[in-house]
Amino acid sequence: MHLEKLSLTNFKNYEDGRYVFGRQVNVIVGPNGSGKTNLLDAVYFLALSKSAFQSQDALSILHDADYFIIDGVFEEHDDRNVQITISLQRGQRKVLMADKKPYERVSEHIGRFPVVLIAPNDTDLVREHSEDRRHFFDGVLSQLDPEYLRNYLSYQQVLKQRNSLLKLFADRNQVDNDLLDTYDEPLLELGQKIHDRRRQFIDEYLPHFRAHYAYLSGEREEVTIVYESEVSNPDFAAEFRHFRRRDTVLQRTTMGIHKDDYNFLIATGGAPAADGQSTAEPVPLKKFGSQGQQKTFVIALKLAQFDQLEARKEVKPILLLDDIFDKLDDKRIGKLIQQMDEGAFGQLFITDARPERTRELLRHVQADVRFFEIGN
Repeated sequence: MHLEKLSLTNFKNYEDGRYVFGRQVNVIVGPNGSGKTNLLDAVYFLALSKSAFQSQDALSILHDADYFIIDGVFEEHDDRNVQITISLQRGQRKVLMADKKPYERVSEHIGRFPVVLIAPNDTDLVREHSEDRRHFFDGVLSQLDPEYLRNYLSYQQVLKQRNSLLKLFADRNQVDNDLLDTYDEPLLELGQKIHDRRRQFIDEYLPHFRAHYAYLSGEREEVTIVYESEVSNPDFAAEFRHFRRRDTVLQRTTMGIHKDDYNFLIATGGAPAADGQSTAEPVPLKKFGSQGQQKTFVIALKLAQFDQLEARKEVKPILLLDDIFDKLDDKRIGKLIQQMDEGAFGQLFITDARPERTRELLRHVQADVRFFEIGN
């Protein structure tokens, strides 16, 4: 599976753009601010129907334009070409089409063309809030599992309705518990399904993640991820109902899977145990991990995502590497290039503001490498 062609109209800083890509390594070079990352975002948008960097679709429309169009041709794993078109007119709903026929639901498109993005701001997953980590893992699971995506979207809809109802009760100073029951039951049921799938996923994901971290770091330390959720408590449903009054006062749902977190931990030093594993106590990566360890951690997160998608979809996802050579040391860059040379990845897109550096780094890679120069 790979992206053959891409056409852009009024997308971000691209008034008009036409590209034909290679099956293997595509390098996007040009000065800072020329639109290299925007081109990667167009590929991401085409695959997942949303921007990787903008929360609102309308922000991707070229300044002073009224609409944008992203049009691309993917070759699927059965050698069949599929044309995907995404368009948005200001003030209207986004339109997503496959071979010029609209999808009934956008969710049907998610996961059809798997994609993984590694970007400079990925370390925000470590440094920022639980919402960022949930968003990442929900994105991974949404590409992997259509049922998870349906449950997640349904949960968000019921949660939004329940919060609106709580605000109404607060305004009226009166609570209708029977009416709340009609929202609480589906919220609890969906929340349990999402919780169970998240826990199952982490168990499947951890071996891949740890293997990538060990490879990139030279096995100098150990890492893990701990999934934390109130829903794990056997008495969660009773507690959820018990705190209705608090929810009404605060005018929002204060418990549930929308409060989950993923705790990133690292263990350095310590004497090796009989099984060869470190006996050091794991500590929060955010507080005790170096910048290099944090960067390695998030790259391992993304490469493990790649593994999971490849295993489930039976195709190699498109891998987008945004300004990656500028953010890693030579050793970690060498490890990534070695994986490229060994054929670990399928179609790659790489951005770099220094084309001479990328040409030198990829000089010995046994793959079709194509360069695309983006001007101001």
